[in-house]
Formats: sequence, C-alpha cells, structure tokens
Amino acid sequence: MDTNVAAHGTSSPLMRSRRRLPPEFNIFLVLIGIALVYEVLGWLFVGQSFLMNSQRLTIMILQVSVIGIIAVGVTQVIITGGIDLSSGSVVGMTAMISASVAQASTWPRALYPSLTDLPAIVPIGLGVGIGMLAGFINGQLIARTKIPPFIATLGMMVSARGISKWYTKGQPVSGLTEQFNFIGTGIWPVIVFLVVALIFHIALRYTRYGKFTYAIGANVQAARVSGINVEAHLIKVYAIAGMLAGLAGVVTAARAQTAQAGMGVMYELDAIAATVIGGTSLTGGVGRITGTVIGTIILGVMTSGFTFLRVDAYYQEIVKGLIIVAAVVVDVYRQKGRKKA
Repeated sequence: MDTNVAAHGTSSPLMRSRRRLPPEFNIFLVLIGIALVYEVLGWLFVGQSFLMNSQRLTIMILQVSVIGIIAVGVTQVIITGGIDLSSGSVVGMTAMISASVAQASTWPRALYPSLTDLPAIVPIGLGVGIGMLAGFINGQLIARTKIPPFIATLGMMVSARGISKWYTKGQPVSGLTEQFNFIGTGIWPVIVFLVVALIFHIALRYTRYGKFTYAIGANVQAARVSGINVEAHLIKVYAIAGMLAGLAGVVTAARAQTAQAGMGVMYELDAIAATVIGGTSLTGGVGRITGTVIGTIILGVMTSGFTFLRVDAYYQEIVKGLIIVAAVVVDVYRQKGRKKA
C-alpha cells in the first residue's frame, strides 16, 4: 500500500509535469544545443561568433523558408503513413511555368509575348494550381489504384522534372515583372512560410481535417470503419502537399528572379529530413507542424554552421544523411516505447 501511495503521490506530479511539456520541447533543446556547439566551434576555429551575426541568421532563415513551405505539406502526407518524393521536381516545374507568364514586356525574349505584364496573381495562381494538380494526380494514383506512395510520387518526381526541362527546352526563363518578384524579396519568403505553417497547424490540431489525417495514419482500417472516406481524404492531403510545393516553386522563382529546370533538386529530401527531425513518425499517426518548423530551422542552422566553419559540401551531405538516419532510429525506439506503454 505504501509503495502504491509513494508511486502515485511522488511520481505522479513529475509525470504530470512531463505531460504538460509540448512534444517539441526536446527538439527545441536540440536546436539550442546545435547552435551553441557552432558558437563554440566558431570561436575556436574561425575566431567569430556564429549567433551574434544577424546577417548570417537572416540569410539562414531565408534559405530554409522554401524547404519549410514544402515540409508543411510533406508533414501531412507522412502523418497519413505516406511519402512524397515529387515535391522538389514540382518546385522546378511550377517555377518554370509560373515564370513563363510573369515576364515583362520589356524583356526581348518573352516566351509568350502576348501574355506579358500580367498581374502577379495570375502566375502565382497558375503555379499553385499546377502544383495542386500534380498532388491531386499523386493522390488519385495512391487512393484509387492502391499504388504504394513511394512508387506513385517517384513517378511524378521523374515526370515533373522532365516537364520542367521540356517546357523551354532547358532554357532559363528571365525578365520577370517586379510585381511577381516582390513575393521573393526581403523577408516575404519567411512570412509566407510562417503563415502557411500557422494555417495548417490550426487545421491539423483543431479541425475535422486534422482528426481524419491522424486517424488514417494511426490505423487506416479503424478510420474506414469509423466512417472516414479514406480515399477522398488521401487525395485531399496529397493535393494540399502539391499545392504547397507549387507555392514553394513560385517563391523560388521570385526570389531568384529567374526560373531554371534544375530548381528544387533534392528539396524533397530536405523537406522529409526537416519533417522527421521535427518528430513526425514515418509510420504515420504522429507529428505536428510546430515540430516541423523547428526541424526546418535545425536543418538551416546545420547548413549555415557548416558553411560558417568552411566544411566541404560533400561532408555536409554525409552528415545530413547520418542525421536523417539517426532521427528515424530514434523514432523507431520511440514507437516501441509507446507500444510497451
């Protein structure tokens, strides 16, 4: 009896305090730890501060904002138990297509001379719409034909990259209007990222859309028995992921003030890495947008830190791969712990 009282009276407050901490707290501590390590290494090997350089931090956040936009969509896909390998190629495709109708009339080699000087909403809407269409096709293939998400999105990855190269025969698209370029200037990419993250954080946590998404990832058969139209919802989730990849393509083109077929290469892997580092489980049913935001920042801090320390790009990719594997291993053990509990 005394043992039970001690267990419930002494350990319960500690257990309750742990439950009150958000699941992203540990990930945030990892972010702080990585930043402090770079700060120490900076003074030791470079003789400079890593954290006290506002320009470096601003560039870092701008660089990861596009990855963050993609990662918000990828997070939702992975929560359902799926995967999206096509987002990077969709970025390249939508960047090319949106830029082609965002050219100024003063540019002598406009792709569509009769469609120059259009309002920025037209190329932005076109890019987002094309991205949504690509995601919708992914969702249809996965939900209706039961093709594994890996295969369906791999096919879209190859096809979208081919379309981006074919569209202008590999030639870049330049001469974009100032109105279109505005979305990529200054702090606007970060604002777009944070607004997108806030919208889908609310959607996942407080709406029926979010409940259905988690339910499908946790147990698809139970979700179907409970009355959820699993196929229709999966199509919706993949269409949203494609839409966000399209938005990322628009922001990428506007930020570079040009579009090239090679844009977005490996972005899908960076987005998956940010999602997994942020605590989203590859087995589905677990994940939060706030964790993905922190995971995206961790990815940016790592990349910026490696550049700051003048680490060769090859080593950066090796370390990034190891961190992805480590994050998955941690997730596997975490899932085992939940099952035992």
